[in-house]
Amino acid sequence: MLIWGWRTRIYVLAMTTFLCGRCGNPASHAVRKAVTKFTLFFIPLFPISVKYTAQCTFCGIENRIPKEDALRLQAQEEQGQAQQQAAPGYPPHPSQGGAPQAGFPQHPSQPQGFPQPGPQAQQGQFPQQGQ
Repeated sequence: MLIWGWRTRIYVLAMTTFLCGRCGNPASHAVRKAVTKFTLFFIPLFPISVKYTAQCTFCGIENRIPKEDALRLQAQEEQGQAQQQAAPGYPPHPSQGGAPQAGFPQHPSQPQGFPQPGPQAQQGQFPQQGQ
C-alpha cells in the first residue's frame, strides 16, 4: 500500500507598499511564494508547481505575479531595509539595542518627566484611607 499526495507550503518573500489595482488604496502587499511538492509516505520529494502572488492587506485580493516581479520586489525590500539600517542620524532599531542618540526623543513607551516619590513614599508611610 502506497500513501502519496501533495503538500503546499507558502513563504512570505516581502511586505511592500504599492497602489492596489482593486481597491485603489496605497496598501501593504504580501509577496508570497507557494511551493507544491509531491509527497510519498508524507515525505516531500520534489516540487510540482511554484506560484508567486501578491495579496493586498486592505481588501484581501490576491493576484498572481511573474517570478521576476516577485524577486524584484523582494530585492527592493531588502535593499530598503539595508539603507534604513545604515542611514546615519537615525536612532538605532530597538532590536539592535543601544541608547537613543543625542537630539532624538526617547521612545513613547519610556517614562519621561515623572515626579520622584517624596520622603513619605521612601519610608513606606503612605496615608491610609479611612483614618
